[in-house]
Amino acid sequence: MKNRYIASFEAAQIEGKEIPQFRAGDTLKLGVEIKEGDKKRVQIFEGVVIGRSGEGVSATFTIRKLGANSVGVERIFPLYSESLKSFEVVRRGRVRRARLNYLRGLKGKAARIKELKK
Repeated sequence: MKNRYIASFEAAQIEGKEIPQFRAGDTLKLGVEIKEGDKKRVQIFEGVVIGRSGEGVSATFTIRKLGANSVGVERIFPLYSESLKSFEVVRRGRVRRARLNYLRGLKGKAARIKELKK
C-alpha cells in the first residue's frame, strides 16, 4: 500500500509526459540529453527495444543497437526520465516474446526483426 503523498507525487511526474505506445521488438529513436561540463546537447540513440519492466514512475525499458565494429550497445532508460527529450517509434516489430534477450547472441542478418503488417 503506497502512501497517498507518494502516489500523488508520482502521478504529477507522469502527468506531463507524452509517450507513444511501444513494446518489445519496436525500433525507437530517442533524443537523450547529455551534459558535458557546463554544456548540454541532445544525442540520438536508435535501437530495438528488447524489454520493458516496472510500472508507473519506476517503469524502464532496454534498448539495444549495434555500434561500431558490430559491438552491441545496450542502455536502460527510465520511461519518465527528464533526460529523454524526443521519443519516436521508427518501426513496429513482429515478435512473439516480451523479452528479446536472445538477440544478444545474434549478429548481422540473423538479428533482424520482421516488420509488423498493419
